[in-house]
Amino acid sequence: MYPVSLQKLIESFRMLPGVGEKTAERYALLITERDPEEVREFAQALMDVKTKLHHCRICGNLCEEEECSICRDTERNHRQIFVVQSAKDVLAMEKTGEYHGVYHVLNGLISSSRGIMPEDLNIDALVARAKDADEVILATSATLDGETTAMYLDRLLKRECPDILVTRIAHGLPSGGMLDYADEMTLIHALSDRRRMG
Repeated sequence: MYPVSLQKLIESFRMLPGVGEKTAERYALLITERDPEEVREFAQALMDVKTKLHHCRICGNLCEEEECSICRDTERNHRQIFVVQSAKDVLAMEKTGEYHGVYHVLNGLISSSRGIMPEDLNIDALVARAKDADEVILATSATLDGETTAMYLDRLLKRECPDILVTRIAHGLPSGGMLDYADEMTLIHALSDRRRMG
């Protein structure tokens, strides 16, 4: 039986996805071997993420300022909006270096089974932004919730912004695949082979 403080640390690491009992134990024991200053910096990094990060007032991406660096970038095409489920999807696309528009982060997907409805997501801001855009690219995952969300957004955007082009990324991604797990080449193909919705 581990001391209480070590057991609490093991349980804390187990909260992370993909971290089982043995891995959590290894992480916790590694912390006990580290320099106190390194541990303090690690703890501070965890606290900073919770206290300094918030959602960009324009797109919903994670940032430390009022607006994220992508929204502030005047070199990007602000008339092309790439709609994703979460901030990690923005990171996945940015790694490709192929997309030069801006993003909109929904911070979730419509899911009646989990009680997540359109009003729970960052959708109103998307509609407002779309009125000044030429194209909205829907890049939700190829899951039931992702497809439901894409179809809902397609109908809503075509009703509210009838002149806008609404496209859906081609899913060179497997059914049920998530953007943040895809390799860069798959994402590049998915972006270049996007298609018009409806």
